[in-house]
Formats: sequence, structure tokens, C-alpha cells
Amino acid sequence: MTAAGSTRTLVVWVADWPVMAAGIGPEEPAVVVHANRVVACSAAARADGVRRGLRRREAQACCPAAVLLAADADRDARAFEPVAAGVEAVAPRVEVVRPGTLAVPSRGPSRYFGGDEEAADRVRGAAAAALGGRAHVGVGVADGLVSALLAARTPTIDVVPPGGSAAWLAPQSIDNLARAMPEVAVLELVGLLKRLGLRTFGAVASLPAADLAGRFGPLGATVSRLARGLDEHPLRPRPIPPELVVAAELDPPAEQVEQVAFLARALAVELGERLSVRGLVCTRIAIEVETEHGETLSRLWRHEGGLGAAQLADRARWQLYGWLQAGVGAPTVGITLLRLAPDQVVPDEGRQLGFWGGVRAADERAARGVARLQGLLGPDAVLVPQRRGGRGPGDQAGLVPAHAVTLGSPVAALDANRPWPGRLPAPTPVLVHGKAPVATLVDSADQPVRVTGRGLLTGEPASVAVAGSPPVAVVTWCGPWPVDERWWDTAARRRRARLQVALADGTAHLLALESGRWTVEATYD
Repeated sequence: MTAAGSTRTLVVWVADWPVMAAGIGPEEPAVVVHANRVVACSAAARADGVRRGLRRREAQACCPAAVLLAADADRDARAFEPVAAGVEAVAPRVEVVRPGTLAVPSRGPSRYFGGDEEAADRVRGAAAAALGGRAHVGVGVADGLVSALLAARTPTIDVVPPGGSAAWLAPQSIDNLARAMPEVAVLELVGLLKRLGLRTFGAVASLPAADLAGRFGPLGATVSRLARGLDEHPLRPRPIPPELVVAAELDPPAEQVEQVAFLARALAVELGERLSVRGLVCTRIAIEVETEHGETLSRLWRHEGGLGAAQLADRARWQLYGWLQAGVGAPTVGITLLRLAPDQVVPDEGRQLGFWGGVRAADERAARGVARLQGLLGPDAVLVPQRRGGRGPGDQAGLVPAHAVTLGSPVAALDANRPWPGRLPAPTPVLVHGKAPVATLVDSADQPVRVTGRGLLTGEPASVAVAGSPPVAVVTWCGPWPVDERWWDTAARRRRARLQVALADGTAHLLALESGRWTVEATYD
């Protein structure tokens, strides 16, 4: 522990871990995509110009040979357990920050091996051996987690001298804060600080901490501490009350991940409620299991932003998958006991609400309700709507598992506001038909209405008959909007034209013409 109030930390970082977890090496071009955005890529794809944040289509244009992979947090965490176990054989108290990154208090290993450099070299060797030399392993040692995370991302082992983290961070771009700490909601604040001219860690650290806290609330105080090379939360040792530890026995013993994960989600909800009642938030959790033969397995997971019920359940599930399926340190018999024990708790300082609403208590209650349903029905059985980009009403939203997205996050809706040539104007239909009924559209001469290659109607719509029902007169209409999608792909290309019609019976529909046939794609309220 340093005099400045931060913990001397050693961080291990595996480059491009989501790609490595999928079994693809750095020499093969590969791109990991989530919500139509690149979240990771291999070194070969990066050499062709692919970068994080690109849209999938832009990434494919830069590197057409790249393998497209869907983001999978379960896969990433499951594959990372052998690395954590390998490092734990050299340095105790391994804390998994996120799949691909782990932290170790460096005081013990450094004293045992003869210094920070020697300890970092031993740890990197253990991690590289666990990976079979398939990936670049970065190791950094510094005061505070953020400094160590950024030091690990340097090409070689980077050891920041004790007490030198603030000076080492000072010239670096403040953008690195969001890259090193994606768990903490600092992305928007980082953008605002840059617009205010505060582009480096040193510039932010030069401001009085009280001013940042007064203007931006607890998040401003957090950014001030991180910019000065300190830990997110001040070091105030707090004993963990025994009643915060939640555990459950399994009888008969469980040998399948699904059985234990189901119980873990219920325990996570219970622990979250106990913490909430006491005004606390957990930043480090110990996940422990015991078996019939008396074996005990334990792993620490860390989350600087605080672990809610959903995050606790996710980490318990990831760790169980790692133990039971990765084959490293796996229990030899069934699990008889599961325990979630907070290892570090801090006061819940609340959240700074936005000017026009922001986070509300109703949002938190909804998230807890989703977590309870997942505990009852399973993680993949609870679906939530997710906005996304598209031209048709059926493309602009979809249902995804609740654990696959961050509830309330605006990131999932980034593509929705992008330009979409051929997209329908407002208002949006309220009902999108899963199986679109067939429609017959005719003009005043009772001739079928079609759309020409130039996007023009062959006649003025006069009546519509839906699914064989009697024709209803068209009061007004608007369109058509022709769309020629993925014309370069012979298997996926589609040509459609959409038409809005209001009928004499008071209904309004969105008609779609494809392959010479009209259907009712959606209905307006």
C-alpha cells in the first residue's frame, strides 16, 4: 500500500482477448461485433485498418477476409479461467477485472521474487505458458488500478516507480481513462472534459477535486481520483458483516453449470437487496464452491463501478462455466455448496441525475425485477427490446437476452440515428406483423397497382383487400419508398417498395411489395 492512498497493483492484460477466446490467433484476420459495432479485432485485421467502434460494414470494407464473430461474454470468461489459474500459481489473490484482464496486489510477489520487475516477469511467463504463447501478454505495475492497466498496455513490461503514477499519467490523453475503465460510466464525462479543453490526465488532476465533485457529483470525484493515479474508492478498511455473505446448499450435488447458475442468480438478487438496505455497493466479490470431497474453489472478481445483482449473477455464471467446463482446477465431483461473499464494499454514493431525468428509482426496480425473472426462468429466457438501425419497422428493434446488454445504456441505440436511405419517415407503426397477411391493392379501374423500376406507382391506389376480406376504399396514401438492400449479395439481397395507406374504415397500414406481391407489413394506431 502506497503512501498516496492507493494499492500497488500488478495487472495482466491479454491483447485482443475476445478474438483469442474464440480460438483465433493474431495472424488471422477476425472481427468481434456487438450491436453492429466492432468491439475487438485481431492484429491482422487491425493492420488492414479495422478499429474498435467501426460499423460492421466499414470493417468488412477494410478487411473483406476477416472472420466475423458475435460478442459472447460467457465464452470470453470461460476461456480466461486457465490464465487466471496459471497466474494464481505464482501470485495469490488474483482478481479478475474482466475477461482478458486480471489484477494482483504486487506487494507479496514483489517481496518474494526480489522486486516489481522480477515479479512481473514471472507472472507474464505464467500467463504466456497458460496461453501456449498464442497471444501477447502485457504486464504493468503501478500505484492504482488505472495506472497499472495502462502500463500493461505498453509494448514491454512497464513498471511505474512507487509514488510516480500521477506524473506518469499526466501527459497521457484522457481518452485512455474510458479504455482502461469501461465498467465506470465515464465515457460521456470524458467527452465533455475534452470539449472543455481538459485533454490529459494532468489537466484534469490540476482541478480541485471539490470542484469536480460539486459539478459532476460522485462521478466527478471518481474521475479526479483516477486522474491522480489513485484507486477509485479511498482506502477505508471496512469489515464485512457476516450477514452479507449468502450461500446455498445443493442436494443432490450439482454437476451441470445450469443447475448452479440458476441458484447463483437467486443468491445474487438476495445479496443485492442486503447491500441496498445497508446503503452499500460491492466492488469485489468472492465466488466460492465446495464439493462432496471437501474441495474448495474460490475466485475474486472486481468491478470498479460497483456490482449490482445482474453483474453479480453474470460473474458467478462465468466463473462456474470456467471451473466446470474449462478443465483447469475443475472439481472432481458434484458441487454441494455455493457461496457469494463480498470481499470489498463501499458506501453507495448514489448517482448524479441528468438535467432531463437520467437514472431514476424506477429504472433500478425494473433491473431488479429482470434479475429475479432470470433467476426463476434462466438467463436466456428473459428478453428485452433493443433499438438498432434499419429501414423497415421490423428492423429497427429486436428482442435480445437481458444479460447480453446493459439495461438503460444508450450505446445499443447508436445505429438507430444513422442515415438509412429508404427509411420510412415518422410516425412509426405500433404493430409489426410477424407473419404479414397478403393484401390486394387495385386502382380505380380495378387493375393491380405495381411499382416500376423507377420507383413510381402504375396507378393511383383506390382500394385494399387484406387476407381475402372485402375491399376497403383508400382515403389517402403516401409513397412509395423503394429499397434495394445488399444488392452485392446474391443470397441475401432484397428489393422492396413500401406504401402507407389510410382506409375508409379508420385503419392505416404499411404495405410492402416484394416479388410481385403486396403484404401488410405493419399497422398504425
